[in-house]
Amino acid sequence: MEIIEAINSVLWGPIMLVVLLGTGIYYTIITRAIQVRKFGQAFKRVFGGAFKKRSPDEKGELTSFQALTTAVAAQIGTGNLAGVATAIASGGPGAIFWMWLSAFFGMSTIFGEAILAQEFRTTRDGAVVGGPAYYLRYGLGSKWLAGFFAVAIILALGFMGNMVQSNSIAVAVNYAFGVSNFVVGGIVVIFVALVIIGGVTRIGKVTEYLVPIMAIFYLLGGVIILFLNFEEIIPAFRNIFVAAFNPQAIGGGVLGATIKEAFRYGIARGIFSNEAGLGSTPHAHAVADVKHPVHQGLVAMTAVFIDTGIVCTMTALIILVSGADYTTITGAELTQEAFALGLSQSVGPGFLAIALFFFAISTIIGWYFFAESNIRYLFGKSAIRPFQILVLICLIIGTSLKVDLVWALADMFNGLMIIPNLIGVIFLSGLVVKVLKHFENEYEEEL
Repeated sequence: MEIIEAINSVLWGPIMLVVLLGTGIYYTIITRAIQVRKFGQAFKRVFGGAFKKRSPDEKGELTSFQALTTAVAAQIGTGNLAGVATAIASGGPGAIFWMWLSAFFGMSTIFGEAILAQEFRTTRDGAVVGGPAYYLRYGLGSKWLAGFFAVAIILALGFMGNMVQSNSIAVAVNYAFGVSNFVVGGIVVIFVALVIIGGVTRIGKVTEYLVPIMAIFYLLGGVIILFLNFEEIIPAFRNIFVAAFNPQAIGGGVLGATIKEAFRYGIARGIFSNEAGLGSTPHAHAVADVKHPVHQGLVAMTAVFIDTGIVCTMTALIILVSGADYTTITGAELTQEAFALGLSQSVGPGFLAIALFFFAISTIIGWYFFAESNIRYLFGKSAIRPFQILVLICLIIGTSLKVDLVWALADMFNGLMIIPNLIGVIFLSGLVVKVLKHFENEYEEEL
């Protein structure tokens, strides 16, 4: 644990966080604030094509909406529940402000990632594939960086990341219903196995229905808590903004919390949740059926807003308005405590356990798909079945690990993933601008 924390102090130190934010700021400038200019049009495209069926002549594995829900499935997970709670417990309420800021600039970063994924996608073993490994290899011309990224994402999401998800499920279900971790792990494995064996088409079909339902379910519960504690909503927002710049001004704040801690945990947990700059969601956007890469870039932006702007914000407000003690509890337990206070002890923990179960299941499915794309890149189709078995084993192991160790491992491998991806995103930014200009000149009316 000490070794991992030492590595994370470097990976998630000031340099990495500044580079992450800086990349988003840079993309915001070169795209002329695409996340502001095209925000309304992006949502129109998403929901206008929600029920569109694929035509036989379209290329790709998923509809644009299925690609979005697969990406959102990966993004909306324990990062929205346990991750937000960890950010508040470690960095104070001010961490949420930095989470918002990283998401705003991250929308432009993920716009660029999606375009590059579309531009450099290819066909392997009869399947359309794409992602950072492909734009690093064929766009940047670096086989080494592509290989490094592929290995890092397999470890980060396929193994360690999914252990985080199963760990959080086990903790929440055990707390709410008293079910043993081993039994929970078995249920998770069966559910995930039934989906991933069907390949990307089944994954897309499952997320297309699962993601909207689970998001609405969770948000309705949150709205009830906010309604019951409406007088605390404005003070909660005040605490977030004040604590972002003066943590000690908040009475009962996290002991020793500083602006640095709020910044670090806000950015780190924000990235873990919305994955902008991480290099994960481009795998889903690469296989979408769209007429122009910018179409999917706009769709990708909405995923970050939904994840952080809506779901993460709801979790943060629930914790703050409920009066949950974030100075002594962290992770999924803190969020469950908030729901217990907000919806009653008899309803709250069970409600959140159900929500977290489906949030984490959807993320496991999405992350598996992202990692599988890189297994296919490195080893070909023959390695997919052994990889599936290893993922299922990791899900079982994850239910019995200490939460601090699991989160630390996830942070470490996420940090390693980001390095090659950001190199590609930054050095290929000229191509993104070129594609955007082409779209604005030729395809604008098709939004």
